[in-house]
Amino acid sequence: MALFPWYETAAGDRLKPKQLTMPDQPKFSEELKKMEHEPLLPVEKKLIAGSLVLGIVLLGLLIWLSNKFFPG
Repeated sequence: MALFPWYETAAGDRLKPKQLTMPDQPKFSEELKKMEHEPLLPVEKKLIAGSLVLGIVLLGLLIWLSNKFFPG
């Protein structure tokens, strides 16, 4: 039994090896370097601060409830 590359066995002459290669994709790091710096909007800053405050408050509530109802 002879072993052939898949492009010869699966599609015959329809696919050539040169069709199997993809064009060079730009690197993610290069795209990041091209981007301009965009400062956060005031509403984004408020959302971040609100999320952090809510997380800290809920964590404190969880600790308090754990100590009150399940003393260790």
